[in-house]
Amino acid sequence: MTKTLKQRLANQEPLVGTFIKTPSMMLAEVLSRTTMDVVCLDAEHSPFDRKDIDSNIFAYRAGGMPVLVRVPSAGHEQLLNALDCGATGVVVPHVDSLAKAQDIAKACQYGDGGRGYAGSTRAANYAGNTVTQNLEHAASNTVVIAQIEDLAAFDEIEDIAAVEGIDCLFIGMMDLTVALGETTPRAPAVVELAERVCLAAKKTGKSVGIFVPSADDVAFWVERGISLFLMSSDHTFIKQGANALVEGVSKHF
Repeated sequence: MTKTLKQRLANQEPLVGTFIKTPSMMLAEVLSRTTMDVVCLDAEHSPFDRKDIDSNIFAYRAGGMPVLVRVPSAGHEQLLNALDCGATGVVVPHVDSLAKAQDIAKACQYGDGGRGYAGSTRAANYAGNTVTQNLEHAASNTVVIAQIEDLAAFDEIEDIAAVEGIDCLFIGMMDLTVALGETTPRAPAVVELAERVCLAAKKTGKSVGIFVPSADDVAFWVERGISLFLMSSDHTFIKQGANALVEGVSKHF
């Protein structure tokens, strides 16, 4: 049986994916046919409205590609929309306290005070599942990733890492870079904070994800326990492909 993304995160298996910046169902269909392990729709920093999220999730699911949504905020309505549309899980930005981590973990699962229930959504197989099936599927498949990118988070980083229902901590290297007054994520002060996230996750058995600027950085972070790499973006793929074409043709002139 094929393992779910949630299981693979729990096992800390190597996972490689990218951020999607373009709300295009056709592009989603194309990328669903690649060998990436997962994609993440960047609804925080790119213009994904509710219909875009819905249509893109549809395309990735049709291609068998696990799809995360980096929601614009930790608002319950944002989490509910992504999950009801059938997202494999969510990446929640600016998780800077134990209270916020507990809140999002609860909001992403069904139960008292948690995720609102509807049996007519894509996630619920459009009323094709029983209530029990929906509850069991959400509990065993929904991925919740807390993005650590604020200095305040480090006051409670070990408590955040220990929250039941948080599957992974994702290190927001660029936000930490800016918060520290640095200009590169390779600055020692930034690396030190990222290593603190890794240590906190190791103590609680949680997986860790990161964005790094180059594949050359991967080995360094693998040694520190990171297993999820969301790198580059569809924008970068397009630019690199176009530039490679020009370079390849121009050398013959």
